[in-house]
Amino acid sequence: MESTVKSPIARPRRNIFCVGKNYRQHAAEFARSGFDSSAAAGEVPEFPIMFSKVPECVIANGEPIVINPAVSTAIDYEAELGVIIGLGGRGIAKQDALGHVLGYTIINDVTARDLQGRHSQWLLGKSQDTFCPMGPHMVSPRDIDLADTAVTCWVNGELRQDANTRDLIFDVPTLIATISAGITLLPGDIIATGTPAGVGIGFKPPRYLKAGDVVRIEIAGIGVLENPVVERVS
Repeated sequence: MESTVKSPIARPRRNIFCVGKNYRQHAAEFARSGFDSSAAAGEVPEFPIMFSKVPECVIANGEPIVINPAVSTAIDYEAELGVIIGLGGRGIAKQDALGHVLGYTIINDVTARDLQGRHSQWLLGKSQDTFCPMGPHMVSPRDIDLADTAVTCWVNGELRQDANTRDLIFDVPTLIATISAGITLLPGDIIATGTPAGVGIGFKPPRYLKAGDVVRIEIAGIGVLENPVVERVS
């Protein structure tokens, strides 16, 4: 099953549910970065760390990620598997969770690291306009093996992230059960499951995005999400 719209859900009905530090190596690199407001709890979280991105930051495959140096000079990329809910519910049991999934897509959880650190929370740094490329389409659950799916990211042709969904700390059923324990999930809700190691902030010095860059994310079974980076001051 594939969506016929330009992005699987061009304008989500509410904020995207996102998971932080959900790959062990990324948890370690982020804890070392100095931008981690949850570092006191340890590198690997005991429970899923949740935050959100506003719906208006979603863009489609091929559309530009817009950066404004007057707002942020530390723009990062994050390759993630996106989960789209088909059957809503509250108090969903882990063993039933995958029955609530409509399909999967690719998400680039673009982040302004300086805003993330300055405000000691993640909403502003994660929700800037154009900071949620999503696509290129949605595939059905039968097209993805959650226990063994490659997640890779290139910047200007250089491989930066190279991981597998088997490395997730909290798997998709756990995330659905955790969110729905007290929040009613609705059809069309989106969950971004977290990013692996290799983000820009993990390098010394950090390797942030700049105008002219191209970010290419591939998830096996889904395809490729590719977006250019442009600078615009407004």
